[in-house]
Amino acid sequence: MATDSKDSKGPDLAFERRALRNGATVVAGVDEAGRGPLAGPVVVSAVVLNPKRVPKGLDDSKKLTAEQREELYDKILGAAQAVSIVMAPPLVIERLNILGATLWAMRQAVIGLSLTADHVLIDGNRPPKDMPCRTETIVGGDGKSVSIAAASILAKVTRDRMCAIMDCEEPHFGFAGHKGYAAPLHLAALSEHGPGRHHRMDFAPCAQALRLRSVA
Repeated sequence: MATDSKDSKGPDLAFERRALRNGATVVAGVDEAGRGPLAGPVVVSAVVLNPKRVPKGLDDSKKLTAEQREELYDKILGAAQAVSIVMAPPLVIERLNILGATLWAMRQAVIGLSLTADHVLIDGNRPPKDMPCRTETIVGGDGKSVSIAAASILAKVTRDRMCAIMDCEEPHFGFAGHKGYAAPLHLAALSEHGPGRHHRMDFAPCAQALRLRSVA
């Protein structure tokens, strides 16, 4: 089931409460971070919030500062009833393509929860196949559902931390700054050094850089 409602006042518990009224007992929010970058994993988080202990300030992770996300990350982990984080590395992305890898990670994140969810709220309009429970997709869900917003924050912070590790391993690419996106400095480093171990070789700029290095 897909839902697309206006986002006027930020995320709240409306979707969760409706699911509970309709018979659900455990409602999880799911979101991803990192579909667009040229390097690093796509990260998916699933979160079951305690409706009585929802951290204040939850919102779409893109609307928050890095400092706000880090602070909320700890609050979410401390207040949530269950959390699951799954990473699909470049090899999985290459095998399944980025959409397939994201949907795979979403399903794995739900399955990995310590509580068995019977209703899942997913940001976007494409649910994974063979989900173990009722799944509701919500376009712009990270700005409408606090569960999805919490998942978006956990996924974003986790991926940013991974980019910091990648930067330590291959500092010439500058992953800590651009987070793997196709920034001019990143593209210039790709051209100069060729792809590194964290690059997604099925993405055109990475494949092109490899071809150019092979010809040179």
